[in-house]
Amino acid sequence: MTRKNGQKTYTDEHGKFSPGNPGRPKGARHKATRAIEKLLDGEAEGLTRKAVEMALGGDTTALRLCLERIAPARKDSPVNFDLPPMKSAQDATGAAQAVLRAVSEGQLTPLEGASIMALVEAYRKTLETTELENRIAALEAAK
Repeated sequence: MTRKNGQKTYTDEHGKFSPGNPGRPKGARHKATRAIEKLLDGEAEGLTRKAVEMALGGDTTALRLCLERIAPARKDSPVNFDLPPMKSAQDATGAAQAVLRAVSEGQLTPLEGASIMALVEAYRKTLETTELENRIAALEAAK
């Protein structure tokens, strides 16, 4: 940090930002947010009660607000299809083929298939790492 005309700057002598430009500290709250929180402090129960009363009175906006808190929209849902077991990294081929088949047959959406493929790939890497560790240990033991 350098001072220029009494103000802080976070650039080097060439005008480039220096590493670690602090920006806003983590967890820092905006001034307006802090002011609103101060105004609402201790009012949560009363505001909630009023929203429920308005919802019960037929206010559709208040009703939607209350229902979204009670039962939020699901971001995803479970999928069911046959996935062969993966006991080695080579078994990932069969798993990938099963996912592709399920997508092509309409059992899974392409987005669901992509999500499952990411899980299959992560698990394949785990299996591959375990297999490599076992092979290295066996080679070291044979020395």
